[in-house]
Amino acid sequence: MIPNGIRHKWVEGKPVINGWLSIASPFVAEIMAAQGYDSVTIDLQHGFVGYEVATSMLQALRASGVTPMVRVPWLDPGDIMKALDAGAYGIICPMINSREEAERLASYMRYPPHGVRSFGPTRALFSAGSDYGQHADKEVLCLAMIETAEAMKNLEAILSTPGLDGVYIGPADLTLGLTGRRYATGFDREEPEMVEAIRKVLEKSHAAGVRAALHCGTLAYAAKAVGWGFDLVTISNDVRMLAGAAQASVAAARQLIDSQQPGKPATPGSGY
Repeated sequence: MIPNGIRHKWVEGKPVINGWLSIASPFVAEIMAAQGYDSVTIDLQHGFVGYEVATSMLQALRASGVTPMVRVPWLDPGDIMKALDAGAYGIICPMINSREEAERLASYMRYPPHGVRSFGPTRALFSAGSDYGQHADKEVLCLAMIETAEAMKNLEAILSTPGLDGVYIGPADLTLGLTGRRYATGFDREEPEMVEAIRKVLEKSHAAGVRAALHCGTLAYAAKAVGWGFDLVTISNDVRMLAGAAQASVAAARQLIDSQQPGKPATPGSGY
């Protein structure tokens, strides 16, 4: 089986830079995968992506050698097992709030006797290797999202779950869960209480021997998070990058066009 590139980076003591795909397009996936990310995640929760298109996107990612992951819509065994069968090397599962839910997540990702995953890696046998069944349990990554007040309350119990490789902080939902509507929604939290919460998850995770990941909106915040000690950082996503690049291009074009005008043009119909 082709080794998990994320695990390899961690063994080397290096942080992982993760890309994020919300647009249902194999071509967009191919473009993103060629930009130097260590891993790229396909978002089936909030992204506009269905299973069939996600499988084509996983095929597009394979050509680059980037490690593919999938964020599933929910804690559902069918979604998790099908994503793994399609070739995902890691699963990010939202809204894990208890040790019991973390145990279920871990069990869906491993074959018996370590879990309850059903054997049928239809595409993974080709994309990962014909010996997939012998090595998948040790290669695939199980990441539980910490993004609610309940999850923070049960953090240490969640982190002690056998088979859990790490946690992934969703800062927007975590802020809503801990503070309600007191702050604007978004990723890169600067409020002292939220920074404290995020760093608490990081410290508790490392103390428990599991990895910690953070979803970031900007590269500057991602770099800061790596400085804190995060093992994996996601930098924005394809939608935000497309919108941001287009907005910047249009703004620059208007500025250049305006600078070429010798004066304000006459108003149409003025007679001059």
